[in-house]
Formats: sequence, C-alpha cells, structure tokens
Amino acid sequence: MNVNEAIRNRKSTRAFLPREVSEAQLRELLETARWSPSGGNTQPWQLYALTGSGMARFREAFKGEMAANPRGDRTEFPIYPEGLKEPYRTRRYVCGEALYASINIPREDGAGRLRQLMQNYNFFGAPAALFFTVDRQMGLGQWAHLGMLMQTICLAAEGMGLATCMQEAWMTRHTFLRRFFEVPEEMQIYSGMAIGYPDNTAAINGWRTERAPVDEIVKFVK
Repeated sequence: MNVNEAIRNRKSTRAFLPREVSEAQLRELLETARWSPSGGNTQPWQLYALTGSGMARFREAFKGEMAANPRGDRTEFPIYPEGLKEPYRTRRYVCGEALYASINIPREDGAGRLRQLMQNYNFFGAPAALFFTVDRQMGLGQWAHLGMLMQTICLAAEGMGLATCMQEAWMTRHTFLRRFFEVPEEMQIYSGMAIGYPDNTAAINGWRTERAPVDEIVKFVK
C-alpha cells in the first residue's frame, strides 16, 4: 500500500475483530510513527499504550470507574466550540446522522444512540489502544503537531493492515485516565485511539464521510 492509498483508505473504524494486536506490533507501528514532524523537533507528547494483559487490566479497572462515575467528567476544554457556525455545523450533523443511519438507529431513539456512544469506552471491541497527552506549556502550534503524530500513526497502521479510530470521547474520563496511567499533572490528556483489525462485515464500517472538493477549501492564486 502506498501513501496515497493509505490516506484514502483510512477511516474511523467502529467495529473490530477479536484478533490480537501484540505489543510487538504496536512497537513496530510506533517505531515508524515516531518520525512524525514537530516544530523545532520538540516532540511535546507522551503516549500510553494498551494491549494484552494491560488492556485486560484497564478494562477491569474501567468497570469500577463506570460504577462510581457513570456520567463521566466535565471535559477540561470543549470538544467543539460553542455555537458552531456553518458550514462546520452541517458537516458535523451529516456525519453523525450517517453513522446512526448505518446501524438503523433513528434520531428519536435516544437510548440506542447512547448505547452506541458508550461503545467508545470499549474501544469498539478493539484489542489495543493508544492515549495521547501533550505538555500543558504548549500552544496551538504544538497541538497541531500532536495531530500530525496521530495522523501518521493512523496511516502507518493502514500499511500494517490495521484500522484505527481516534476517540475524543475519552476526554470525559480524564480523571480516571490520569489515575490509571499515573499521568503527570503537567501533561494534558487529549484523545484515545482504538487499534485493531476491522470487521468489514459490520454495517457501521460500511459508510464513509464525504470531503469538501478542492475548489471549496483552496484558493489558487493566479
């Protein structure tokens, strides 16, 4: 698979096969992805990886978290800005509706949509995951660099036959994550990422979001 194919193939996978992803595979993936760029080569991130027995211990601990704190935490910053304007509001709405339509959950089925949302906290069945933190000292530029690292991981995973799903939903569990991983206070917890082999028979994996055409997002200066 070349880079262009990996970019076009990558999507948010929300159903995974019960097939092991080993620590050795995660290490191979991260050995490639660590070459992702960052301004001044600051590499302002720290990652936490789960698979095998570590994932089993995490899942067991999270059962206690759900019992003690079923509603989760208030996020430390908004996932989306308040009063999201157009065209971003419509793009987000269309994406969400397409997701639920793929698994036949109508808008009025609030309980069904909540059950699907909660699948985030099981990594959609993925056997491995990463969590991303960035030093609180860093600004918007360094957050962009973290995004480049995450995209690089996703593309490298595609090259290994693996699928991924970036999961900002874990921002609502930052207290648990900080405690479980012993994350230093100076590091800001951002996102999780589910990693595994995709279940290509699952309806939820059978749809794709659209992208704005080039002439809508680019101005070619003559």
